[in-house]
Amino acid sequence: MIERYLHALSLADPGNEDPAATRERLREQFPKGATRRMTQLGLLVGASLNELQPRAEDAIVYATAYGESRTLEAYLDSFPSASPTLFQTSIHPSAVQQAMITRQSAVGEFFPLTGRGQLVATALQTAVLANAPRVLVCGGEERGTWLLENGIASARAFAFALALSAEKTGALARLTLTQGAGAAGELSLPDFFDALVARRALEQSVGCGLRLTLTWT
Repeated sequence: MIERYLHALSLADPGNEDPAATRERLREQFPKGATRRMTQLGLLVGASLNELQPRAEDAIVYATAYGESRTLEAYLDSFPSASPTLFQTSIHPSAVQQAMITRQSAVGEFFPLTGRGQLVATALQTAVLANAPRVLVCGGEERGTWLLENGIASARAFAFALALSAEKTGALARLTLTQGAGAAGELSLPDFFDALVARRALEQSVGCGLRLTLTWT
């Protein structure tokens, strides 16, 4: 059995807030002028990570199924007079990279992950197996508009960041990777976010005869 303990948690649920409103609301949390070309997801993930204060020796696991899809929609909507600013935003680094660039700081390891059904299980398994003394697991989505019709965008915007370490004292929750069968089915990123909000216990199969469990203290 491998176990890690959750010591810090930051959650962002902006509802149907427009990206411009998110930028205005969070602009004081970033260096002056940095938010102008940050995506909504970059702002949400960045604000969540700011609460956890990433350190140079940390590892970061980043999970998203659709990334900055809303930003791409906005750029395509600007045609036929394509917006240079929206183009630059649409090709920006990922949300967590935007956040770390604005902090002008490095981390020990970075694991960017994407996918759907097994994304949460893979992200947590990666975090449990990482060698860093502290692992930050973060992620989220932007709320799509017309890409929703094609099933390639998120129906909601949200972001989260949590800190895991081997230290048991003062932990909020315990994450374990053990042999055995876990719950069947897939755990989506929004469902995982909702479980964090409600502090609901989780048990999930990650294949190869292994299961992940999350239990709150």
